[in-house]
Amino acid sequence: MALGILTAIVFSYRSRQSASFSLALAILPMAVAVVIMMVNGNVGTGVAVAGTFALVRFRSLPGTAREIAAIFSAMAMGLALGMGYVGLAAIFFLLVAVLTLALTSIGFGSAPAKEKELKITIPENFDYNGLFDDIFEKYTKHSRLAKVRTTNMGTLYELTYDVQLADGTVPKAFIDEIRTRNGNLGITIGDYSVKEAL
Repeated sequence: MALGILTAIVFSYRSRQSASFSLALAILPMAVAVVIMMVNGNVGTGVAVAGTFALVRFRSLPGTAREIAAIFSAMAMGLALGMGYVGLAAIFFLLVAVLTLALTSIGFGSAPAKEKELKITIPENFDYNGLFDDIFEKYTKHSRLAKVRTTNMGTLYELTYDVQLADGTVPKAFIDEIRTRNGNLGITIGDYSVKEAL
């Protein structure tokens, strides 16, 4: 459990991860350890387990990292029960349940509540370096250009910023000043839309 949590902390350092992915990183080492303890030395069981867990990635519906971790944990418990390790399955369930509930309740791996994702569209002939710095200084505590991508057949740039607004709300004047600067093209601001698939 401890190594799983430490792994999740290390991989989320200065990186945008979903809470679901962080929770999966925290739980998976424990689940894998339980499986390996049961399979140790038994080639037939090892082959069966490998085939069973390979099916997790080929479900008809894509899932979040949390859902995949839940399926992986449930399969580990089922394997333990099927091999007669009822006590181990019960202890594993309790550990996973406590860890999941505790980490979820403290918001482990989630983005800070006041941080927002800001997407601004600009024409291709604009130099985006420092284009909005004076506006960000006025309205935000922190801003960082996270991603630049081309859209509309390369005629537009979409800039994605991580911003922390000064008072946590989005002032109309902030949006209006950006609209004036970017030629009244699209602006989107909201909570993070981190992809949660593992």
